[in-house]
Amino acid sequence: MLDSCKLKSACNLPFICNKKKINTAGTSNAEVPLADPGMYQLDITLRRGQSLAARDRGGTSDPYVKFKIGGKEVFRSKIIHKNLNPVWEEKACILVDHLREPLYIKVFDYDFGLQDDFMGSAFLDLTQLELNRPTDVTLTLKDPHYPDHDLGIILLSVILTPKEGESRDVTMLMRKSWKRSSKFQTQSLRLSDLHRKSHLWRGIVSITLIEGRDLKAMDSNGLSDPYVKFRLGHQKYKSKIMPKTLNPQWREQFDFHLYEERGGIIDITAWDKDAGKRDDFIGRCQVDLSALSREQTHKLELELEEGEGHLVLLVTLTASATVSISDLSINSLEDQKEREEILKRYSPLRIFHNLKDVGFLQVKVIRAEGLMAADVTGKSDPFCVVELNNDRLLTHTVYKNLNPEWNKVFTFNIKDIHSVLEVTVYDEDRDRSADFLGKVAIPLLSIQNGEQKAYVLKNKQLTGPTKGVIYLEIDVIFNAVKASLRTLIPKEQKYIEEENRLSKQLLLRNFIRMKRCVMVLVNAAYYVNSCFDWDSPPRSLAAFVVVEDILEDEEEEDDKDDKDSEKKGFINKIYAIQEVCVSVQNILDEVASFGERIKNTFNWTVPFLSWLAIVALCVFTVILYCIPLRYIVLVWGINKFTKKLRSPYAIDNNELLDFLSRVPSDVQVVQYQELKPDPSHSPYKRKKNNLG
Repeated sequence: MLDSCKLKSACNLPFICNKKKINTAGTSNAEVPLADPGMYQLDITLRRGQSLAARDRGGTSDPYVKFKIGGKEVFRSKIIHKNLNPVWEEKACILVDHLREPLYIKVFDYDFGLQDDFMGSAFLDLTQLELNRPTDVTLTLKDPHYPDHDLGIILLSVILTPKEGESRDVTMLMRKSWKRSSKFQTQSLRLSDLHRKSHLWRGIVSITLIEGRDLKAMDSNGLSDPYVKFRLGHQKYKSKIMPKTLNPQWREQFDFHLYEERGGIIDITAWDKDAGKRDDFIGRCQVDLSALSREQTHKLELELEEGEGHLVLLVTLTASATVSISDLSINSLEDQKEREEILKRYSPLRIFHNLKDVGFLQVKVIRAEGLMAADVTGKSDPFCVVELNNDRLLTHTVYKNLNPEWNKVFTFNIKDIHSVLEVTVYDEDRDRSADFLGKVAIPLLSIQNGEQKAYVLKNKQLTGPTKGVIYLEIDVIFNAVKASLRTLIPKEQKYIEEENRLSKQLLLRNFIRMKRCVMVLVNAAYYVNSCFDWDSPPRSLAAFVVVEDILEDEEEEDDKDDKDSEKKGFINKIYAIQEVCVSVQNILDEVASFGERIKNTFNWTVPFLSWLAIVALCVFTVILYCIPLRYIVLVWGINKFTKKLRSPYAIDNNELLDFLSRVPSDVQVVQYQELKPDPSHSPYKRKKNNLG
């Protein structure tokens, strides 16, 4: 019997082997020798690919791998975006009837909305494998139509184990289960990798990317434009690009969730950014978290393999924050004892205890009504994803229902009171990725505790309504002093956000926003000029009395990119122009958002931030009144110049910019605006009225 493989429901759940999936092979027409045992177990680790074929116009690919036996798909890997040297490190456990059917490996380039491009295939002859012995296999990918083309290689590790004495009933049950819903099982596990795997984590991996040393020069000018990619399981993070340097200083901090007790391996790759063509690979390295002790910061100097140079990191493993999923009947805040402990934890008396722990959030996801029908049957299979920054939890799926009831309670630790809670409803699909049904974004500071509310679902851009409402009850408990202090440090970046794409509408909108900000400055300049023209003598007299400021303009160096001196093809130039347009689009957004945030601070868009600004100005005024300015400048200068000595790996920040980053721009104000539901479209209310 199978010791490590537990049989799940034959209707809709795959077989699990050591927490990995088992899929069965189809029957073969080949003759089976008499000595052949009843069943084999094939454990495969898909390691990585090297020098794969470029299928996208940008000179890269989004590869994934399929395993087939007997014409049936038994495994599909996750997609590695924009990488010709992907690292998967995925495991599959497959039961096969006999060894005459080879394992067929096919590699594809994922294209959203289009047919995926073929990148090559290879066969693994199972009869050549030694039983019960781990074997590393290197497979050369080929295209049958173009056998001379070099399409790269795929690296696997395989173990073949005979399963003599296995029950044929189990085999037939597995075969029947696979025939009924092979695509559903595959997609169900892919959905697990993307969403359900993000359920409950056992710890937090805090990573600070400090610097790179002596990196490999990839450009013709003897320099590089390096950036670094990190991956831990399905979690990814990409650093900012440091232009024209071989010794970049990043000073970026981010967190990963740790799901396995034994740790995991962080894959790190360094790249050189090239406009209009494929980015150059600089090198790779790994961090084995199982070798690091917990609750301690480790400074790591990692040598880059397949390249040159080193990366310097700080890695800290800590215990998990308080996150949980429970049924509606189990409610932390309704238990008086637990509620008192939570209130005590965030009382004003515990200001300096764990400054990163700002507050507690409880979200009750009760139900949704009137959802969009995503399936051809006129129904949907909805589930709900609850996100707070990089923390993601989700409900179970309610099948074939447009009015699902989840009745789940989620709890989070709040690290920034200015975070936005995002609740997204998806439709689980059997043969493709989950369909979007609707989304709401709720700033924590706008939440009314203990009130069950119906939120109208919006589109992906949060600019307008879509079909359906979702009922939530949210409670927020936080320490106001801690929240104020955290406002003055860098905001946590979401590492799962998609890169901005060129959009004509978005570019025009950002241009109009920028124009408004410029017109405000122009009108202010006209107003100041009128003071000197003595159009209004009292105003001009007041201006001469008040104005004592000396304006300092810092000259910015305008570095021109002389890197692309080599000739480019027409397509590369088109992509270079597109990247420039995206950069312009993003710069317009940043500048317009900066002006709008200043305006919204004085408009009391977020009262908490406006009060915080007033308190800070009052405190600064009192300090200026009590302490001579020269002493303040002296203390500031000493702090500034000794900061690197006192804390050499501290992340540089500007408190004013960090404060403004918490103020929403006009676009975000629209996205966070709550739409009013139509009370006439509630079947639950009609039921209550009928009962009444």
